[in-house]
Amino acid sequence: MTLLQTRGLTARYGDFQALFGVDITLAAGECVAIIGANGAGKTTLMRSIAGVLANAPDQVVFDGQPIGALPADQVMARGIAMVPEGRRLFPSLSVEENLLIGAHGRKVAGPWTLEAVYGLFPILRERRRNPGTALSGGQQQMVAIGRALMSNPRVILCDELSLGLAPVVIRDIYAALPRIRDGGASVIIVEQDIGQALKVADRVYCMMEGRVTLSGRPADLSRAAIHNAYFGATA
Repeated sequence: MTLLQTRGLTARYGDFQALFGVDITLAAGECVAIIGANGAGKTTLMRSIAGVLANAPDQVVFDGQPIGALPADQVMARGIAMVPEGRRLFPSLSVEENLLIGAHGRKVAGPWTLEAVYGLFPILRERRRNPGTALSGGQQQMVAIGRALMSNPRVILCDELSLGLAPVVIRDIYAALPRIRDGGASVIIVEQDIGQALKVADRVYCMMEGRVTLSGRPADLSRAAIHNAYFGATA
């Protein structure tokens, strides 16, 4: 069953057009990866789905309802949570306070409680009284993921999960993904690391210059096809 889709999605920043007719789908229980170089439009796509950027209502459809024109708080209340690029933790709040604020906009029963998040990322229990921004980059990413999970989302959008993190930290972050999916959340991951994306995703979309240039299941996509879609075919 299609849970989330974009239909001919366009997006602008003033006079600059960032997305050109983007169509993607996410099925219930699925993990989809969005890959592409810097400036491909990946983050703009996530911001559009999350309601940070306003669009025409029917350009983003969630559970059969048009949500493209809804503001971010209403999108989140319907069950779409975002882990933003750069973590965006509240510097004046502790780790635990940053986590708890994730539940404020959507109070629904579900598997994700404070204790469940601490079970997923035990280091956060140890650091729960620390300021969120006093943690390492990887630990801050765990807080950002935990904050999104606290709303018990039906869809979680993860923008550049591995950006700037050491390989061992990236491994730990991605090791949590199966448990997140087992909790009932469908996942969209924006990832520059092609290899990592292909490992975890059921399906992949490649973007370049605001357009989808390739899509399919990882096993069906050749290296050459991905290279051409990612960088553009060379003569």
